[in-house]
Amino acid sequence: MLPANEIAVDLGTSNTLIYVKGEGIVLNEPSVVAVEKATGVVKGIGLEAKRMLGRTPDGILAVRPLKDGVIADFDVTEKMLRYFLSSIIEKHFFRVKPKVIVCVPSGITEVEKRAVRDSAHSAGAKEVYMVAEPMAAAIGVGLPVETPTGNMVIDIGGGTTEIAVIALSGIVSDTSIRVGGDEMDQAIVQFMRKNYNLLIGEPTAEQIKIAIGSAAPVGEEREIEAKGRDLVSGIPKVVRVHSSEIREAMQEPIQQIVDAVRRALEITPPELASDIVDRGIVMAGGGALVRGLDVLLSQETSLPVRVDEDPLTCVVRGTGRILDDPEKYASVLQT
Repeated sequence: MLPANEIAVDLGTSNTLIYVKGEGIVLNEPSVVAVEKATGVVKGIGLEAKRMLGRTPDGILAVRPLKDGVIADFDVTEKMLRYFLSSIIEKHFFRVKPKVIVCVPSGITEVEKRAVRDSAHSAGAKEVYMVAEPMAAAIGVGLPVETPTGNMVIDIGGGTTEIAVIALSGIVSDTSIRVGGDEMDQAIVQFMRKNYNLLIGEPTAEQIKIAIGSAAPVGEEREIEAKGRDLVSGIPKVVRVHSSEIREAMQEPIQQIVDAVRRALEITPPELASDIVDRGIVMAGGGALVRGLDVLLSQETSLPVRVDEDPLTCVVRGTGRILDDPEKYASVLQT
């Protein structure tokens, strides 16, 4: 049996995930491209390029073409998307150009939408549709978005945090801030620089965040060795950092997320607000994995908060469900 030529793409700031109808998730790669500066020739894409971040010689640049959830470098994004799509199209022997649904932030502008559409078309798509990330995340976690009941979802990605209240297959109120996992990594880089005179790269900051980062005190406190360059002597050195210090370092971006959730609740119609009191809030996206963030949000809002069991794939799983049942979800698609 030939696979259906329909593809869902979660084009994220940190990772790109691709779902093929009838097969599930077939690709999960970092959204990183290594390019030769002089010629613009691509040297690596995905995991291969991510390993080069902060390690390239002068002639090669490892870039993340998406910033804050939207396309920052059109040419490089197009090359990355073309590479990912063409590898899947070849592998699955599609007879005709595929129909592609791309997830986009809810606060995206018309210009940014056009950039996504053009990238997908030039990468080999026949038809391109878009779906708002919080809507896809809500469908991915299994919320009944088509009912008149209010459902609240928080999708914390690498570049954006999207908070939406969804009812009757539409976003009733949404708040989108360009703060996510990347800002937490940046905060750790700044903290290490200021407190330890140690210069670390973003990949190291991300490792520290995953290993000992937290939004609220949960479980036992831990320590980790951080390796970088001493800003005074210029010599590589190792320091031990405590999880309580990293929690303090990440406070600012986390507080911005908490404030955005509060704002989203303030603009929610009262009838839907009463549904949220009963049903609580669902968290999705890689940022939902930060330890204690659900606890902190629950304390701040006095509402039950739960994290999806696989938050990294919520958005692409939701888009896959839209592909599987296009009639039910027709109203959530944008052209």
